[in-house]
Formats: sequence, structure tokens, C-alpha cells
Amino acid sequence: MLCRIAIFLLAFAGLSAAQSSAANTSAKIAGLDLKALDTSVNACEDFYRHACGSWIKNNPVPADQSRWGRFNELQENNQKILRGILEAASTAGATRSSTDQKIGDYYASCMDEAAIERKGTAELQPLLQEIAALSAKPRIAGLVADLHARGISALFRFNATEDFKNATQMIAEVDQGGLGLPDRDYYFKEDDKSKELREKYVEHMKRMFTLAGVNEEQAAANAATVMKIETALAKESLDRVSRRDPNKIYHKEPKSRLLEEMPAFDWPRYFELSGAPVFDSLNVAVPDFFAGLNKLIETTPLEDWKTYFTWHALHSSASLLPKAFVDEDFSFYGKTLRGAQEIRPRWKRCVSYTDSDLGEALGQSYVEKYFPPESKKQMLELVHALDKALRADIHSLPWMTETTKKQALRKLDSISNKIGYPDKWRDYSPLEIVRGDALGNSQRANQFEFRRDLSKVGKAADRNEWGMSPPTVNAYYNPLHNNINFPAGILQPPFFDNAMDDAVNYGAIGAVIGHELTHGFDDSGRQFDGDGNLRDWWTEADAKAFEERASCMVNQYAAYQAGGVNVNGKLTLGENIGDNGGIRIAYMAYKQSLNGKDAPVIDGLTGDQRFFIGWANAWCNNSTEEALRTQVQTDSHSPGEFRATGPLLNMEEFQKAFDCKVGDLMVPEKRCRVW
Repeated sequence: MLCRIAIFLLAFAGLSAAQSSAANTSAKIAGLDLKALDTSVNACEDFYRHACGSWIKNNPVPADQSRWGRFNELQENNQKILRGILEAASTAGATRSSTDQKIGDYYASCMDEAAIERKGTAELQPLLQEIAALSAKPRIAGLVADLHARGISALFRFNATEDFKNATQMIAEVDQGGLGLPDRDYYFKEDDKSKELREKYVEHMKRMFTLAGVNEEQAAANAATVMKIETALAKESLDRVSRRDPNKIYHKEPKSRLLEEMPAFDWPRYFELSGAPVFDSLNVAVPDFFAGLNKLIETTPLEDWKTYFTWHALHSSASLLPKAFVDEDFSFYGKTLRGAQEIRPRWKRCVSYTDSDLGEALGQSYVEKYFPPESKKQMLELVHALDKALRADIHSLPWMTETTKKQALRKLDSISNKIGYPDKWRDYSPLEIVRGDALGNSQRANQFEFRRDLSKVGKAADRNEWGMSPPTVNAYYNPLHNNINFPAGILQPPFFDNAMDDAVNYGAIGAVIGHELTHGFDDSGRQFDGDGNLRDWWTEADAKAFEERASCMVNQYAAYQAGGVNVNGKLTLGENIGDNGGIRIAYMAYKQSLNGKDAPVIDGLTGDQRFFIGWANAWCNNSTEEALRTQVQTDSHSPGEFRATGPLLNMEEFQKAFDCKVGDLMVPEKRCRVW
């Protein structure tokens, strides 16, 4: 979600009258990190470095990280908390609950490096032998079903999803997949760094095959084979920008049509062995991908497919294999691809794996100890305040007709809020966790989740289900459920605190709330109605007006450069609309909370100044060059610097708060605004 810095604004010394008072502040404002500021930088010339300059200087990227920011600080603190919970739960005893047994034994097994070394690849051998025994192409379907159940990405993805045009119902879906590099475009870009990365990827695969016992010559041939197949799959894949349009990834059709259009793959066998319920129709997200996959299965030799499947089995299992595999996996995916210099300590990795596989089991203890009821209550009050502000914003829009405004307000009325944790916890009782079987536990957890997900096909959608575990430092909007979701993990400083100055709370978590609410009306979210259905509820004139305003924002962010690569204004459009709309309605809500009164000046900072500093402080971060480049190419979020300043360039309220003048770098000639 985060990243930092390629200099897009120039820093100038010299402070305006409004800024000079901030130079002598002390860290007394609740929730505001004044030590992060560099007041030698003019806020009107480069607000990011004004708000974050000292933090950037004093917080280099740790050796075991590829980026470091306020989200990471909070995540590190959460990991320490979770470690304590897991270490206590891993102590075997008759008094342990079944939940503690599962999370404790999973964690203890992951931490037992000696046992993992003794086993070597023994736990993986039955699967590798199954792949080696593949005798005919029609049997590929059964093997892929087994791989998918174990959490191993190969060929494509199969899951349950809401029907885009009847979001109350769950249907089956097949979608593109099967790549080892972060994005399809990595296989085709012709710049020197991209070519070098592909060469290093092939070398990485070669070394992994060698570790698995393949001689060096054959390992090199295997790596070339995998690269050839993955490049072919990438060629048929839809790019990330196109996938932002829900109409391009929704193609509901009878199951029989898929069978007819892709006869080279035994779909009936795959569906049966995957454990999916009987169904008659499904969403084929990217039809061209599956047409291309059919040809690829027909033309690629069976032995090549065995090599491809072997690679993905090794790759997906590497983190829980002996140290040689772990180190080689980190060497490419951690160091080469993201620039981390050291692998994270074992305990951090094992905490992350436990949270990933048993998130709601681990989350119960976390919430009980670290998320008091009053936090949920205050968060709901903030959500209601932001909802009220967005309502006023929609009413006041000069570019939208009353017809579309009524539809927009109807959708806003339907947005539901989920705060902290689920009302009903997930039942993990069918999942067997065996102490001392780290890889087996991971695969059984993947199988549990795969089956649990597929069991939803044909049933009513559960809008109370969460897509993130409670300790997660993040938030999201689900357009198919039309709800906003805030895990307990993010509801802490520097984003939220009961004791925070109101201006800081609104600038931090208030803007996050506003961001998620605005996602319901961004370039993708606006295509769904209040019931979560893909439906065009816009007049033609309003849709055109929206696109014109959105194109302004596309151009604004596309001018920013980070990691030697320009930000993709189209890929990041939804998140940029969310940031711009989020901080604007958070500011409106903050002003409404004052009931017409002036906010107190605290340590020389006005309420508005504290609000905007609170926003920018949340995005203070550093990043390795490699991670920044990867983010710009694959992430729908802009780097942190541009998240901090991009929306402020579009706000006259910021200009007034810091007494900026026309001609200052933070006061552009043209401003963009959607919401």
C-alpha cells in the first residue's frame, strides 16, 4: 500500500507567517508526531517533506524490509502482540482451547526449523511424484485440482464469487493465473531492468530445480521451459488497467459452453475433484485467456507441463522447506525483486503465516485484549460523521444532475459498516493442525479455505463475512456488498486513538473512512448500485462529466515519477479518487464537528494545519528502489509521497491553511476534483 520518494516537488527554504509558528512547536498535540516534521522546508513548496522530512531522515528502511512507513510501524507493533499470543498458545497443556491448540501448534511447527531441516523435501515428495506420474494430458485436470486445493497457483484460479448482476447470490468463477512474476507485463517490457529481471528469474528457477535434485543442465532446461509457458499464459492475460473495469471481467455463461470452448481440459473431472458443488453456470472472467490456454494445452508437450507444475509446487512450498530453499526464494522475491537486504526473522514470518491461514482464530485473542468496545463506538461515530459529509458533498456537486444525485444518495444510504471484527467467528474445527508438520499444516489450511470458499457456490452471499483478519493494518470497500470494512489492526495511532486531538483523528482515520466511502463512487465502484449489482445508474451526461473529471486526475498522477517509472494514472485512478474524495469529506466532517466555532490553536498550529499534517504524517515512508519500481508497475495505489500531496494540490482549503500563494509549488494552476 505504501511507498515513497522520487522528487517531484522542489524544496525551498523560507517560511510564510502562518508556517513560522510551527517551527517552535513541541510534541504536545495528542496523536500528532511533530518530530516527523522538517519545518526548514516550506509547506507551500513541498508539504510532504515539511510534514515528513525528519521522519524520512531518521527512519531508514530496516534491512529485513523493502519499504518502511507508518503502516509498517503499526504492523511491526501488531506482530509483537501476535507473537506473544502465539507463544502462549504454543505451550501444550490440557487447559488449551481448541482454538489455541490450532494457532499454537501451527506457529510452533513453523518455528521448528530443526524438524523442517530433518524432513527435507519428504513432505513434498508425494506431490512431486504425482506430477512425475502424469501419464496423459486429460489427467492434467485432476492434478490441477489437487494443486489448487493445496494453495498452489497453476494455470488459472477457481473460486466462488458474487454474481455481478445479482450480488445476493454466489456463483463459481474461473480466472486467469499461473504466473511466477508479479504481473503479466513483466514478461514483455523491453527496458534493461525488465530484461535483467527476467534473466534473474530464470536463474532463480534453475537454482530451485537444482536444490530439488535436478542436475544443472536439466535444471537450466527446466527453467527455460517454465519461462516459455508462463510467457504464453501472460500473453493471454488481461492487463491490470483493463481489469479495473468490472464489465471486462464478468462473462457469465453456462458451464456447458466452457466445456465446449475448452475441450483440451477435462473440466468435469476438475470440478468433481476440486470438491465444488454442482452448478450450471459460472463467470469466465477472461474468455480470451481460456481460449489461449486451450491451445497451449494442445500444443505443449506433456513433459513440459510436468516441469511447469513441478516449479509451482516448489515455488509455493519454499517458505516452509529447508533453509536452502527459503534463502533462495528470498534471494529473488525479497532481495532482487524488492530490495530487502535480509530475510525477516523467523518469528515474524511465522506470525504472518499463522495470521494468513488462521486469521480469525488468531484474531479472537487479539480483539479480546487490544480492541475495547469504546474504540468501536467512537469509530462508528466517525463513520456517521463522514457519511453525513459525503451526503452534503453529493448534494452540492455542480456537475451532477438531480436524477443521478438521487441514485447516488440511495447508494450511500445502503452502505453498511463493519468495524473491528466479525460478529460471528469462522469455524476452524474441520481443520487438522499437527504439531511438527509445518508444510502439511499450511497445505491443509489452504485446502480448508479452498473447500470453504467453493462451498458457497449456489448459496446466498454472506455480507457479514470479512476479507481481512482482525489484526490487519488496512481497510477496504467491497462494491458487491456495498460495505466498508475496518479491521481492528488499523484502528490505532497514528490513524486512530480515543485520546487524539480531533483534528488529527479526522485527518488520519477520518480520511481513511472517507477514502473507503469514496470507493463506492470511483471509476470502478460507481458501476455498482446500492444493492451491489453491476448496473448503469448514471445519466449519459453525468457519466461523461465524471469521465472528464477523472481524466484530469489520471493526467495529474501520470506526471509523477518514482523508481525511474511514471505512475500509471489509469491503474491508480480508483485509489487516487479515494484519496482526494476521502480527505475532502474528512475535512468537511471535521469542520462540521466544530459546530461553527474556531478550533483552538495548539502550540502555534491551527486546527486546519493539524488536520493536514495528520493526513500527511500517515504517509511518511521510505522504500528501496526495487520495491518502489515494483509498486509503480503493479500496485493500484500511488507511492506514499503522492498520496500525501496529490490531494492537497487540489484543495483550496490547504492553500488557505498554510497561507500559500499563487506561484507556490503546492498551488497549481489547474486543480482536479471528482467528489
